[in-house]
Amino acid sequence: MKIVNTSIMKKDAMALVTGKPVYTDDIAPKDCLVIKLLRSPHAHALIEEINTDIAKKVPGIHSIFTYKDVPNKRFTMAGQTYPEPSPYDRLILDQRVRYVGDVVAIVAGENEKVVEKAMKLIKVKYQVLEAILDFRKAKDNKILIHPEDNWKALCPVGADNKRNLCAHANDGDENIDKVFEECDVVLQNTYHTKANQQTPMETFRAYATMDMFGRLNVVSSTQIPFHVRRIVANALDISKSKVRVIKPRIGGGFGAKQTAIMEVYPAFVTYMTGRNSKLIFTREESQTASSPRHEMEVTIKIGATKDGIIKAIDLYTLSNTGAYGEHGPTTVGLSGHKAIPLYSKAKSYRFRYDVVYTNTMSAGAYRGYGATQGIFAMESIIDELAEKLGINPITLREKNMVREGDLMPAYYGETANSCALDRCLERAKAMIDWDNKYPRRDMGNGKVRGVGLGFSMQGSSISNVDVGSVAIKVSDDGFYNLMVGATDMGTGCDTVLSQIAAECLDCSVDNIIVHGVDTDTSPYDSGSYASSTTYLTGMAVVKTCEKLITKIKTLGAQYLNVDVEKVDFDGKKVFDLEDNKEISLKDIANKAMCNNNNTLYASESHSSKVSPPPYMVGIAEVEVDTETGKVDVINYKAVVDCGTVVNPALARVQTEGGIAQGIGMALYEDVVYTDKGSLQTHSFMQYKIPTRKDVGTIEVQFESSYEPTGPFGVKSIGEVVINTSSPAIANAVYNAVGVRIRELPITPEKVFMGMLEKKQ
Repeated sequence: MKIVNTSIMKKDAMALVTGKPVYTDDIAPKDCLVIKLLRSPHAHALIEEINTDIAKKVPGIHSIFTYKDVPNKRFTMAGQTYPEPSPYDRLILDQRVRYVGDVVAIVAGENEKVVEKAMKLIKVKYQVLEAILDFRKAKDNKILIHPEDNWKALCPVGADNKRNLCAHANDGDENIDKVFEECDVVLQNTYHTKANQQTPMETFRAYATMDMFGRLNVVSSTQIPFHVRRIVANALDISKSKVRVIKPRIGGGFGAKQTAIMEVYPAFVTYMTGRNSKLIFTREESQTASSPRHEMEVTIKIGATKDGIIKAIDLYTLSNTGAYGEHGPTTVGLSGHKAIPLYSKAKSYRFRYDVVYTNTMSAGAYRGYGATQGIFAMESIIDELAEKLGINPITLREKNMVREGDLMPAYYGETANSCALDRCLERAKAMIDWDNKYPRRDMGNGKVRGVGLGFSMQGSSISNVDVGSVAIKVSDDGFYNLMVGATDMGTGCDTVLSQIAAECLDCSVDNIIVHGVDTDTSPYDSGSYASSTTYLTGMAVVKTCEKLITKIKTLGAQYLNVDVEKVDFDGKKVFDLEDNKEISLKDIANKAMCNNNNTLYASESHSSKVSPPPYMVGIAEVEVDTETGKVDVINYKAVVDCGTVVNPALARVQTEGGIAQGIGMALYEDVVYTDKGSLQTHSFMQYKIPTRKDVGTIEVQFESSYEPTGPFGVKSIGEVVINTSSPAIANAVYNAVGVRIRELPITPEKVFMGMLEKKQ
């Protein structure tokens, strides 16, 4: 390979580092109405009266909308393929507010100052209702979050709004209890992961305009342009043909922008007024009214023989979807289906879950998408089992971990056709010098260092659901236009897809011009989520290139006046295999502009029946201050199996970034509510994310496998990289000071109190 597996600079690198106007707010028209959202101060309430008369008289105020002005048609903001598994439980504005921060009114004016003044003059009388803030008390509670009759679920996910259930399921072996009876050792524990915020540098933002044809144009920082089109149309109760969505460059998403958090508001204002409008979330709004990771409580029961062979795994997840059900039915599945299969030797498994509504901020998609929570629990209990059996945790994993060729019943019955997890473990173990550092080393002066590890797997797209599509055309002088429907959210997929195209077409990446997403002109793509782009859309690129090369050869043969079977194409020219006749791609492209019936254009889609997992081993070395309980990450070694690496530089920074986010989840990030349901961690002063100084030395290597269903053997990498940090650090802390933390984050207080209890 010439281009694939090469660290080529990102297509947009120079524009970004030189500060070109590429982001949503940079390119918004200057005459946009400024939109602000009045939000509920109560966790659960009914709006009895709302008076906007005085506020509307503020000079510069154009419009104020309340629940009386919007369609009474429920929809979901979840960016998922239709029919969405997430229930239709939203209105643009509702008389019932379900969390502190829920939207009460939309205010649009000529500038921010007048809008903020008007918001203070809106008078709202609430009937405050009893709220459910503890998700353990939500199921079958007499208080209903969604009592409305027009609530509906499009898919059979076990949802029941009259029970506060967003989803419910029971999967696996009904005879598992008999298997547990055969085990020498049975262990059960519960692990709690709180909500986490994605905190992309660019907050949620969008603007809307009406074009000359009376169509609504929405420009949004989103991962899901085609889904946004459907969501906006559903919310406004208009035809999808009336909506166009364009995605500029995105300043980070991490899953947050797989939910259409705010696009419906400027769309609604522009649709109602005909004026350009924009909505820019503040950082506080992004913290308090967005789509954080689902809080989950995972209970695992695991049984094994005395020599360390795991026989049975029983996992139950309770997930908190918050006030609305975006991604509730889908994230929870990964907590089991991406954790249990790591140990494929277990002959019996059971996976059950409940997803419940509460009066807290609605949860959504976040990198790892439920697997992160399940893997924290699984990799923690594996270490606890190893201790109970008196076995080194690496030895226990070596006896039970999934290997290439294994059938994975808990992973939808798929087979691990490409799996280098065993080689990843061997390499990571050497990188950290495990044998000399495990379990702990006393560094003196009250400092103790410990090492701990975690496994991870994810997927590559949603099998039998997701669609990746591209179109490629040959333009003047023989350069290529690559039109993609997948969203580059800073990860570099435009560059990676260009590399795959350049490899197939045997040309330079500079000869591939990428056009970003416009729902009017781009081929349909599900969107950038579920770790799908390189694997799924990459294969669409391969198929499209094959089709295009056939067209190039056909037209070249026509110009050479020979049979197409006698010619070949080397990326620069079509040539006769039997004599020296040839014609350059440049000449073919230019000649095709005149008197030609064969368009040099091709488009293909791709969907996969399988979702081959990437794998990862992460090992953390932490230092614990026994005087304070403070935990510092000293070293983090990671080895990733993502099949063939397309761009090693981009893959490396993806991995490093995912590990850093995982370290934040493990040690710093904490969502704290008051007893009235108000979020206290509403800025970076309260909600701590790690800086470069907080993540230690991160070293990443890759262990290749070859995935037969991916382009050039590719699998995904986007999400698998966040999942090992929490269990590896928790296990390292335990090995250092003997304190087992089962609720994240691992704060100094928890560690210190654990050491104190241990002494007593």
